Amino acid sequence: MTDSIKKLIELFSKFPTVGPRTASRFVFYLMKLPKERVDELINVVQELKNKIKFCAFCFNPFESFNPVQNTDLCPICQNPLRNRQLLCVIEKEIDLRAIEDTKKYNGLYFILGGTLATMRKEDINNLRIEELITRAKERNFSEIIIALNPTPEGKTTSMLVEKTLKEAVISPTFKITHLAKGIPVGGELEYADEETLESAFEGRK
Repeated sequence: MTDSIKKLIELFSKFPTVGPRTASRFVFYLMKLPKERVDELINVVQELKNKIKFCAFCFNPFESFNPVQNTDLCPICQNPLRNRQLLCVIEKEIDLRAIEDTKKYNGLYFILGGTLATMRKEDINNLRIEELITRAKERNFSEIIIALNPTPEGKTTSMLVEKTLKEAVISPTFKITHLAKGIPVGGELEYADEETLESAFEGRK
């Protein structure tokens, strides 16, 4: 293989759930595409980096379609019809999309940015726990829903988030709940069907 092929395979291999074999398929597929299709892909990726920004409150990526309205908040956080007393803590952006598709949750979100593989300090620092604590102190939430994936890493992170919130927020006005067990142990929110997610939210405790 040439150095350029090896380098691109290495880059694709860093994508979530993509191993070297799948990365190789991506590279050889791109090599067969007409130049205009590859240019189109390059332009779309550049637009992604230039136009998409992260919400200042929940870290949801969004694109502002109104050039006059220069806002740092995503459409969900801007929406006055959302229940601002509810906060749902999730692992990643795609979990937000899965929950929104159920049309059964009308509160706000907070994207934690991952889960813990270990309890090492550097792993904990990679999560947005300090930002979450700030939101909990500044807002008058009645409930914070910890909706992390029921994987071993997700459960460990859920316990850390709950413990940290209880210790950091003096006399909290909110209750902390977790999703019900409708989602299979080891499963992920993004793969759950809408009925399962709906049941998990309705049965939270």
